[in-house]
Amino acid sequence: MKFMKLGSKPDTFQADGKCIRYVTSDLATDVTINVADVKFHLHKFPLMSKCNRLQKLVMKASEKNTHEIDMVDFPGGPKAFEICAKFCYCMTVTLNAYNVVAARCAAEYLEMTEDVDKGNLIFKIEVFLNSSILRSWKDSIIVLQTTKSLMPWSEDLKIVGRCIDSIASKTSVDPANVTWSYTYNRKLSAPEKIVEGRMKYREKIESVPKDWWVEDICELDIILYKLVMTAVKSKGRMDGAIIGEALKTYTVRWLPDTVDALGSDVFSWRNKFLVQTIVGLLPLDKGVGCSCSFLLKLLKAAILVGVDDSGKDDLVQRISLKLHEASPKDLLIPARSPQTTLYNVDMVHSIVNQYMMHEKFSRDLDLGKSDVGRNDFVLGHWTLLSVGKLIDGYLEEIARDPYLSLASFIDMSQSIPEFARPVHDGLYKAIDVYLKEHTRLTKAEKKELCGLIDVKKLTMDASMHAAQNDRLPLRVVVQVLYLEQVRAAAGVKSLNNNPHDNSRFSTNTNQEWEKTAAEDCNSINKQMNQIEIKEDDSKLVKKNSKNSKSGIQLLPSRSRKIFDKLWVVGKGRGENRSSETSGSSQSPTLMIPGDSKSSGSSAKHRRHSIS
Repeated sequence: MKFMKLGSKPDTFQADGKCIRYVTSDLATDVTINVADVKFHLHKFPLMSKCNRLQKLVMKASEKNTHEIDMVDFPGGPKAFEICAKFCYCMTVTLNAYNVVAARCAAEYLEMTEDVDKGNLIFKIEVFLNSSILRSWKDSIIVLQTTKSLMPWSEDLKIVGRCIDSIASKTSVDPANVTWSYTYNRKLSAPEKIVEGRMKYREKIESVPKDWWVEDICELDIILYKLVMTAVKSKGRMDGAIIGEALKTYTVRWLPDTVDALGSDVFSWRNKFLVQTIVGLLPLDKGVGCSCSFLLKLLKAAILVGVDDSGKDDLVQRISLKLHEASPKDLLIPARSPQTTLYNVDMVHSIVNQYMMHEKFSRDLDLGKSDVGRNDFVLGHWTLLSVGKLIDGYLEEIARDPYLSLASFIDMSQSIPEFARPVHDGLYKAIDVYLKEHTRLTKAEKKELCGLIDVKKLTMDASMHAAQNDRLPLRVVVQVLYLEQVRAAAGVKSLNNNPHDNSRFSTNTNQEWEKTAAEDCNSINKQMNQIEIKEDDSKLVKKNSKNSKSGIQLLPSRSRKIFDKLWVVGKGRGENRSSETSGSSQSPTLMIPGDSKSSGSSAKHRRHSIS
């Protein structure tokens, strides 16, 4: 820290308690100056020789036959006045970044100019400020911080502006030319780099990172911080990502991270002003700067502290451009009254809608430039697939909310297009959680909810889980088991046709079962839509499956019984596909093995359909 010593005489100021200060001298004091609650017993001549204002006040006091002078609204208080008084007595006094502004304002109040005496205090302080303080990085920050308690004097004297300009200029310096000390406690990244010989080594961390200045200015008051950041941005030399990092660091430093602390009445105004200020300082380019996770945290805080709609709308716009970077936990925005749910689902829905608007515009732009189709669009815009996974993960989180309505859940699940969800495992898992937490759903509601699942888009693991899931409607279980049976049959057929070509087995199997499943699923769906599953049907399935001799033991009773019937159908389809559809062109029928009324011949088994 820079400092400057003035005067050469020893300090003879003494204190008598907390409210009296005097100078030990052979001469009796002849004037008393009151500054706030402190009385200074001093001599007129040293003070009047350097202070023009004191000359006037002493003359007025003499006219009133009094030796007391009151200093009203003295900047810097008793400590600042004592520095000026010691300078008048030529006593040793030390100026540094913590007291120089107060001394400068006090000297201005006392009119200690060059007109009164050459080499007066104002001149000396200005030299110290310009030659030392404002050339020092940390001293400039300290001085700027001290100006807050000395407003408007420090602002009128342009100390605030000079400090801000000094700080902003230093942030724009090439990091290679930074030679002063700074604070940096965050983790530095050291990416791996591949060089000749395919050897990997840790790239040497730069001695000075580009965001070296971020932490030091976090000590500033929010009003002063806003002025500094505005100056930094106005120079146009700072990258948006670094601006975002600076805002994030300051927010983490000062904004409480708990809901109770954010909503506290004691600090509610401060927190609201802080959030509003940070939002206003975000980079103009909404697509760069801050991470999506930070923006979502800022949005949560904005909702809790009651930021106006314009600030929240700006955050929603910014988040929608980076939605693919978020995690399901990031999207869990607490709801506020009068909302009855645990989370603000409507806000997330609006973010997704904004994202889809941006994607539609981007897609239309791409389609206008070339004749690419939807598949090329999806492959080219992988962010859609990331958002699809994100929404499924978010649905799983909010499904645990006992107050979440079915309509809200369905609307949220349908907020993204089908091609953004090529696999339905995540959606199935979310629906299963919702069914587990909301046990009072009617059959119609369960049917509507499970209708969101496309069983053809479930992986093998998800299909096996669904086949054993007692929470799902029987209709869905039948579809899952039937498609698995068709998939298995298609795989066996492909293997039999090419027993020696194992390398193409997987591809042929997938193509075969997808083609067969598409035909058969349409058929079984048509039949399912025409009939109604009733309780007696479940009893019929239970009764007929008791005599089943299938070896499937991994499924629960209901699924195993249904699978027994489907397996027989699969065998029939593998042997003669035309015989299966000869009875009905609308849907496959289920063959009940072991029926007591059968004649024993496989060709004479009775046919039953699940009604």
